[in-house]
Order: sequence, then structure tokens, then C-alpha cells
Amino acid sequence: MSTTLRRVAVFCASSPGVDPALPRMAYDVGRGLAERGIGLVYGGGGHGLMREVSQGALDGGGEVIGVIPRSMIEREWGRDDLTELRVVETMHERKAMMADLADAFLCLPGGLGTLEEVIEVWSWRYIGFNDDPVGFLDLGGLWTPLLDALGGLVDAGFIRSEVLDDVVVAEDLDAALAGLTTRLGVRPGAKLE
Repeated sequence: MSTTLRRVAVFCASSPGVDPALPRMAYDVGRGLAERGIGLVYGGGGHGLMREVSQGALDGGGEVIGVIPRSMIEREWGRDDLTELRVVETMHERKAMMADLADAFLCLPGGLGTLEEVIEVWSWRYIGFNDDPVGFLDLGGLWTPLLDALGGLVDAGFIRSEVLDDVVVAEDLDAALAGLTTRLGVRPGAKLE
């Protein structure tokens, strides 16, 4: 198992959100990955924060692999100027392929789709379907209320504290990447046996 990040899968919004700083932050994340020699795997979208993170990585000379369902291509939601675009049939295939291609997951701001994606891959880590570490880039504290609510589920006995303790929560890319790197090769399932 590798102890360095070769590629990071990023989940984020297909809209820009209302905070005008978020698109620039997403762009900077993509560019920052490229400048560190880390490839970007993302949902292949051409709008919102998805567009910005991919554009930043492309402008930084990085590898950008998009994974997108065929129905989204038909709706013209994708990009065709990436290093590689993989077209799948379902959202389940999309996440599975992203997990195969990446070493870790990083969640930027997003809505229901972003939440669904990150929660699913996070749960995979603990039931042994995938051991990729998961992190939240808490830009502007956006994810803090969700993470606090999940802490309530720990208190209620529905989530083990080790699960919440393992997720990386960072305010900047360097801290996020450092946290994800320290969790590479860790078998979190062993903690829960």
C-alpha cells in the first residue's frame, strides 16, 4: 500500500453557491493539487465548483480524470477537455470507479449529491469495502454544523467515536493533505472489530 497521495478524489457542488469566495477556493484546491503533483479525480462536471476545481488542476498542469454517468453527458453537464473522461452508466459505478482511481477523498462545499457521495465512501471505509481516507475541507466553517450533528450521533451510540475521529477536517489544503496522508494504509475496519 502506498504512503503517498498520487490522486485525490474531490466531491463538490455543481453550482457556485452564494459565497463569491468559494469558486476561487475550489480553483485554488485544484491548482494546489496539481502543483504538488497530485492528480485530481472528480465527477467530470463542467459547472459550479466542479468546473473550478478541475480548471485549477488543468491550469496547474495536473492530471484531471473525470468520471461521469452517461445521462449527465447527454444533458451536457460534463467537460471534454480533461486528461481523461470516463463515462459510466450509474452513480454507483461512478463512486466505485472514483474509489479505484484515487487514494483518498476530499469533500469541498456542496449539496445533497456531495453529501450522499462523501457519506457513502466514508461508510465504505468502516465496513471494509474501501480503505481510502476521507476528509472535509471546511471552507468558511461550512461543514462544522454537519460534523457537530454527527457528534450527536456518537453521543447517542449510533456512530463509534473512532469513525468520527478518523475523518480529516481541515481549513486549508496543506492540512487536509497531511491528514489524509497519515491515514493511508490504516485499516479502519480493524478498529471496529
